[in-house]
This record gives sequence, structure tokens and C-alpha cells, in this order.
Amino acid sequence: MAKNKQKTDPNYKVIAENRRARFDYAIEEDIECGIVLSGSEVKSLRENSANVAESYAAVEDGELWLVNSYIAPYDRAMFSHEERRRRKLLVSKRELANLWSATQRKGMTLVPLVMYFNHKGLVKMKLGIAKGKKNHDKRASEAKRDWGRQKQRLLRHGE
Repeated sequence: MAKNKQKTDPNYKVIAENRRARFDYAIEEDIECGIVLSGSEVKSLRENSANVAESYAAVEDGELWLVNSYIAPYDRAMFSHEERRRRKLLVSKRELANLWSATQRKGMTLVPLVMYFNHKGLVKMKLGIAKGKKNHDKRASEAKRDWGRQKQRLLRHGE
């Protein structure tokens, strides 16, 4: 999906992706949210990279926060930013209530999947509402993926 969007839209650009999230978690639903950034953070994202692999999102005091995400420092900034500070995520009140109930009542986790520039050039974050996988679930998904690859290989060589 992301590759199709990127070809059609010149402003769309993936900044950071959490590839391991789909392996470690069973993602039930995903939600797009905005993120509050300082000027040097946006400049750094346009030029350098970021990392959301070790980060998570949490609902605290009626607000949604992105914790432990990394944005590289921007060299030419007059006022630099803290690299691993907590960043506020922007969602509607209804979505916030749904996220709170999912994490508190259902025992779900909010996992950052992708950070990207949307078609308007704004930084957005895609959060996954996920349930942690057990080891046997991970093995099953790995076996399924391997079988898919093997099937593709057989089809390719069969033609």
C-alpha cells in the first residue's frame, strides 16, 4: 500500500517504519494521528532519519503520548531538541476514548507502525492497536510466511 501511494504522491515519504511490529504483535486495527513537533525536529526528519522501533504510545491524563521515539539532532538549529523526549500525539476525543478502553479494558498495546509525511507535507504517525503474540504464534506466522515464499518459488519455476 505504501509503495503505491509513494508513486502517485510526490509529498508522501516514509520517515521511519517499525518492521518488527507485525512479527511481535497481532495488529487488530490501525489509526492515523498527528504529532506535535518542534521546528528543529521537522527539519531533522526532512533531512535525517528517525527510529520508532523501540517506542510505544500510551494514554496518560487524557492525552496520547509517544514515548522513547528517536529523532536525530539537527546540526544547524539555533535551539536543538531533545532526541528521545515524549511527544504528544493528536487524535480526536472519540478516538482517544477508544484507545484508552482498548489498552485498559482489553489489554491491548499501542504500537507505532510508521512515521511519514502525508500528501500535505505534514508528519503523521500510524499507530497499531495490537495484542502481543506468544512464541508459538510467532512460529506459526513465520511458517506461514515461509510457505508463501516457497509457493511463489514453485510457481515461478513451474512456468
